Order: sequence, then structure tokens, then C-alpha cells
Amino acid sequence: MIVDFHSHFFSRTFFDTLAAASPLPGTPDERTAHVLEATGLRLPDADPVEHWATWQAELDRYGVEHLVTFASVPEEADDVARAVAASGGRASALCVVDPTKDGAAARVDRLLGELGFRGVLLFPALHHFDPSGTAADEVFRVVAAHHALATVHTGLLAIALRDRFGLPRGYDLAHADPLRLIPAADRHPDAHFVLPHFGGGFLREALMAGAQCQNVCVDTSSSNSWMRTNPGRITLVEVFERCLEVFGGERILFGTDSSVFPRGWRHDLLTQQREALGATGADGATLRAVFGGNAARLLGLGAADAAPTSSRDQLGTASSTRGS
Repeated sequence: MIVDFHSHFFSRTFFDTLAAASPLPGTPDERTAHVLEATGLRLPDADPVEHWATWQAELDRYGVEHLVTFASVPEEADDVARAVAASGGRASALCVVDPTKDGAAARVDRLLGELGFRGVLLFPALHHFDPSGTAADEVFRVVAAHHALATVHTGLLAIALRDRFGLPRGYDLAHADPLRLIPAADRHPDAHFVLPHFGGGFLREALMAGAQCQNVCVDTSSSNSWMRTNPGRITLVEVFERCLEVFGGERILFGTDSSVFPRGWRHDLLTQQREALGATGADGATLRAVFGGNAARLLGLGAADAAPTSSRDQLGTASSTRGS
């Protein structure tokens, strides 16, 4: 089975939200039209269920069994929840949360308890908070209470559509060090933490966080252009080798970072990553775990036996509870 653990739904509401905040001239509709013309992107259907149908056609085309998709702005949470409800079990969702906002913990409790989200997506560099500090602790406490997931974006941060709409960056990478996640992971052992993009340029720090905390995983998503910033030349094969040494085959989650149409689902990244992981000499059980079994277990999709047996020990009792 193939489970893509990292994608962005990018509903019509997502585009409308960026357009409304954009400093570009014209009305929000005119700003969106300008961005679409400049990029060649296709505007999603206004009905999120119809937009999900576009995604599902991609999953069927490439044999993807399950998609984890993100609500990338808070305003599209309801759209993504509707799409997941209409997916017939083909999708799970995480929602972006700014823990510095008043009522953030209560909102997370509603997302996880009422709307069916499986976790949260946090951007410390964008929202200017320390993942180890008090700002995020209440959110992590709620995530742990639900035995849910927290994907915490560390390392390099570039959000292309925000740039296209002229929104200011203001990212502070001082908050983007994976090591800052260790105290939170230690305090909340019933939560599962995921570092996307192999740590996004902080590979060594991501490895250290994974070595220190058994409830920290990495995902493999995006083109991984961060490798250009590595002090020494490194290949994707070597990245997988290092992660296998630290995370084992049990805490690596395949992802693509797929987001927009007409590009659609990133089958090219599946091919690239299969070749790279295969070149490490990984056995069939490890391949099955990374490309589907590990995510299925964390999401409770009933495929825990797709991962190596040791994963249940390494991820701890919370994993078993989550998948039961």
C-alpha cells in the first residue's frame, strides 16, 4: 500500500484567503486571476467535495491507497473536513494552527474531537514561537490527550503561493531548529511528532531529535532541495541511509508535498524515493513500512502488520493505542 503522509489540499478557500490578505493591486478576484495567469495553476472547484474528487482521481491513477492532506490556512479547516468526510476513508487531515493565538488549544480540541482531524501542522518560523516553550505546550497537551500527531515544520521555509500573492515573509529560522522539539516530545510522550522534509536542512539536528525521542519521526516529502545547503555534498541515498541508522525503518514516513493542479500528485517523487531507498539495500519489509505501513499504523488504518514488528516497541504504547 502507498500512503502519502504529506500533501496540501489547497481548496478555493485557501486561494481566497491569500487573495484577501494580499497587497497586490485590484480586487481579491483580480489578484487571484493575476497569480493563476503567472503560474499556470488551475483554480480549485468552489465545492471542496468536488475538489476532493479531483484528488481521488489522482490517487486512483497512481495506486495511492491513502492521502494525508493539510488545511494550510485555518480558514479552510471546514472545507478539508468536508472533503475527508466524503473520501470514504481515503483521506486523513491535519490542520495548521498558530499556537500563539488566543484559544488555540480549544480550537485544536475541536479540530481533533469534532471535525475529525488527526493532528496539527505547526510553523514555528512563520508564527514566531519556540516549540520547546509555553506557547505551544497547551496545543501539544491537547494533541497528546487525543493520541494525535503534530507535524512541526523545521528548517528552510518557502511558501511559493504566499510569495506569488506578495505576502510578507517574516520567517524567523531561529525557531526552526529540530532540537527545540526535544523538550516538548519528552513532556508529551503520548503525542507523535513529525519533522517534514528530513528536517528541512537540519538533517543532523533531526537525527539527534530522533535519537533522543522515540516519538519523533521524519517524513520524506518534497523535492528536498534543502540538500543544496548541506555543508558537504549529500545524496538522497545517503540521507535515507543516515535516517535508517537512527529512525530505523519504523519512523520514516513517505510524503510528496503535492498541492496544486494541473501538476497533481507527485508520482515523480515516489519513483525517485523508491530508487533511493532501494539503493540503500533496504529489504522489502522496510520499503513497505516507509511507503505505507508506518503511516497506516500511526493513523490507525488497520495495517500495522505492514511495518516491522519492532516499530510497535520503538514507538511505544501510544502507537498501539492510536491504532486500536
